Amino acid sequence: MILNDPSHLQIRKGPPRPQDAIDPIASTANPHDMTDVDDIGDALTLLAYSGDAISMYAAGSRKAVLGRILSVDPELPHFVMELNEGEKLAPGSVTFVAWLRTAKLQFRLSDPAWRSAPGKPTLIPMIFPDKCEVLNRRAAERLETPLGANFRASFVLNGNPYELPLYDFSLGGVGLRCAKSEAKGLFRGRKLVDVRLELGPETVIVTELEVRLSRSYRSFLLGEQLHIGCKFIDLRPEMESEIAALLAKMNNAPRRC
Repeated sequence: MILNDPSHLQIRKGPPRPQDAIDPIASTANPHDMTDVDDIGDALTLLAYSGDAISMYAAGSRKAVLGRILSVDPELPHFVMELNEGEKLAPGSVTFVAWLRTAKLQFRLSDPAWRSAPGKPTLIPMIFPDKCEVLNRRAAERLETPLGANFRASFVLNGNPYELPLYDFSLGGVGLRCAKSEAKGLFRGRKLVDVRLELGPETVIVTELEVRLSRSYRSFLLGEQLHIGCKFIDLRPEMESEIAALLAKMNNAPRRC
């Protein structure tokens, strides 16, 4: 077991916060199974390297125990889970859920005791699962907004007005684009109310959003940018129909060479 790897610790995020909790994959979803041990090892290593949140659910419980993967053994199918300070795992079966790039990753492990590493109560050595369930994040078709068109979101948060361009949109939500200096307060789990979405010159809707993810990327023209993914909250049927019609129209529009 590798209980301390400085190469991971250099870039690791802070301990997960309550708003970082991730719901398990719904029973009605249709994930695919990842069973190759090398693929599983690569996925767990990526999560360890980033320090992304892991939500752990004991059988029959809806309350998430939060933690991160500290390290993954480079040769054996072993890894070390790092629980948040004060957290404990209930004996028995536990479901582990995480976001892995553009997909939700879920697996189950069981132990009658969940013994921690000697002298380190928050570190629990574990063995790879036999399989992981993988569900693509983008359950709805997503369309990037065309250059030069008027696609933007306007809202007020903590008394401050925001007007951000849309990176993409779908029936499930929208992606906002902004500089890091413009993203104050837009952390994961934040609810945005009365958001005015301008979806081109003819479609305007007002709805609520929830921030679900934030990733950085580099634009050739704009430099370092953030892509902030937001999910629709209780989107009304008529609004959903408007967005579906717009997606269909844009997908069927002739492309310029």
